[in-house]
Parts: sequence; C-alpha cells; structure tokens
Amino acid sequence: MKSRFPLHLLIVLLSVVAFNANAQDDLFGKEEKKAPRKGWIIAFNGSFDIPGANMAKDFGLSARLGPAVYYKTENNWMFGFKTDFIFGSDIKTDSLLINVRDRYGSFLTASGTRIGIGIYERGYMMALEAGKIVALSESRPDNGILFLTSGGFIQHKIDIYDADSQIPQLRGDYLKGYDRLTNGLFIEEYVGYVYFSKRSVFNFHIGLDAMCGFTQDRRDYLFDVMRTDNAQRIDILFGVRGGIYIPVFKRKSEEIFY
Repeated sequence: MKSRFPLHLLIVLLSVVAFNANAQDDLFGKEEKKAPRKGWIIAFNGSFDIPGANMAKDFGLSARLGPAVYYKTENNWMFGFKTDFIFGSDIKTDSLLINVRDRYGSFLTASGTRIGIGIYERGYMMALEAGKIVALSESRPDNGILFLTSGGFIQHKIDIYDADSQIPQLRGDYLKGYDRLTNGLFIEEYVGYVYFSKRSVFNFHIGLDAMCGFTQDRRDYLFDVMRTDNAQRIDILFGVRGGIYIPVFKRKSEEIFY
C-alpha cells in the first residue's frame, strides 16, 4: 500500500527548519538592529600628558584627573561638562627662586638653616563638551568611536610648598611673585573608543586628545627675573585619555538600569 506524506506535517517540518536556520544566523553573526539608549552618564577621567609650545618650556610630563557629567541622546550625541585637575612635578623654569637659593642650591630659613621645599605643577580645567558616538555595530549601537570637542577655562601655576613658612621671601603675597599663575581659554579635541556593556557596570572609554590653551601670566611682577611677563602664550597638551562611565539609561519601557 502506497503511503502518503501528510501536507500539514511537511509545513510543520519546513517551519522548524526555517526557525533553526534563523537561530543559527543569529548565533554565527547575523546582527539584530537595536536603537541607541539615552540618559545621563557620570564619568571619571584620567590622562597622561606631554606638553607643547610654551607649556613645554615650563613643565615636563603631567597627569590629569577629574569627573564629568554627560547626557546621551537616542541619536548618540553627547553633551556635558567636565573638570580636570592637573598634577606634575617636573618644573623646567631655570630661573625660579634663583634669588632665594644659596650657592649650593638650598633654601635658608630666617635662622640660617638649610632646608628643602616642594615645587610642583598644579592647575585645573573646566569645560563644556559636545560630541557623537559613531556606532560600529547595529546590534551594539552605544559602542563605537567617540568624537568630543571641549571648550573652557584653564589655569595652572607652580606650587611652592614651604610647609612651615620658614622662608621669609615665600610668605604671604611675596609667593605670588614666583608662582607663575597663568590662565585663559582653551579648546580640546578627543577621539577614542567607547564601550557600554549591556547590563554590567564595566563601561569605559580610551583614546587620544589634544588641548590648546590661549593664556597669559597674571602676576604683575616676577621677583626672580625682576620684570613683568604679560606676553600671550600658547599652552598645548597631547594626552592619552581614558576613564570609566556610570550610565543611567532609560529604555522605551521606561525601565531604568545601570
């Protein structure tokens, strides 16, 4: 007796095969298109910087640390505000405190005792930022290449640390004649890779940035060189920059997750 294969069973089998094929496509790289998430991002950034132009004449290598806050739109635009604190210990100003040191390079207290003091680079930057993430994958639209432009205010100086105020020439307003307080406006460009995980707290960015400051020394008189120095400066920093992100994104369901 000749058997006949039921048509409805054939339809079921074809449906199962099609389903399995789609599942395999997803498993081996077929991407599901998703929409970028939007919400607030809290950031903690750090960078290692090489100075250029006028800044290279005064300082060596330095570092920056600081927080930032951004809002990320559903089109992957980012807008925010950041603060960086500048730290360094390589001071290149040869004439600094030349009239305060003795012939051995030491510092004398009022009682004639030789002591050492700390001399550091210190400063800060405050800026508004705007940029965009260019996604590299439709299935992970929050991840990709981040371009950021910043503009704001920068200030730096030489921090002369006489812990017990033992040197008379470095007390009170006299210290202002040596600290090279400098400030002005700056612009900065950053390009790097940004990664947001789907559910964990492991979110980060890393890349390169370049800062150009248009600054000026703000002290009326420099005691060590016995003159004013109010010339316009160009301060440049080239840096490797990275940081961690703490996002507070909202899905379309209004579910908040971190």
